[in-house]
Amino acid sequence: MFTGLIQTVGKIKRVNKQQHHITLTVSVEDTDRLKGFKVGDSMAINGVCLTATTVEKDCFSVDVMPVTFQKTTFSQMKEGTLVNLERAMSPNDRFEGHIVSGHVDQTTRLIQKMKYENSLKLTFYYPPELKGEIVPQGSIAVNGTSLTVDDVKPGTFAVALIPHSLENTNFDRLVKGDYVNLETDVVGKYVKSLLRTTIHLNEEGHHA
Repeated sequence: MFTGLIQTVGKIKRVNKQQHHITLTVSVEDTDRLKGFKVGDSMAINGVCLTATTVEKDCFSVDVMPVTFQKTTFSQMKEGTLVNLERAMSPNDRFEGHIVSGHVDQTTRLIQKMKYENSLKLTFYYPPELKGEIVPQGSIAVNGTSLTVDDVKPGTFAVALIPHSLENTNFDRLVKGDYVNLETDVVGKYVKSLLRTTIHLNEEGHHA
């Protein structure tokens, strides 16, 4: 499990595509973030939970299945791409973000990027597949970063980033048209599923 609080930004060092999987190697300038990190440990890379297959002092590698590669922004990554990194949460850690599983629901594109007072407002296309899962003041993970939804309009939603978030993520590199990984709030998913089940049962009872 993750919290969506990005710990550092890494850089794609190598993308090795093979027949049944893709290997990503990520370099980390802040090597202290890899202390104690070992083969078999989990790392969220731009919000995607992956398992380390090799670990060195300043870099690590993970294997990505083709379906994950195609479903996420990994398909657009190349050497030098900056990625948000968060190690799996320890039982002793403070829980300050929101529950992030590391399983990306959809990708979406940036529609607008504008300064808003001392923050940066990012507006994204609202994928219809996520209808009802993105709500004003709700939580959402964008490239693995726990953010609060600023507003929702027909076909779009927006988030606002404070200076700290900008300094510690890869969002300052985003430009209009870029794609990001989305993971909606797990609580919202359960509520949505429960409502669907309730409606279905009511309809069955009505027709019985």
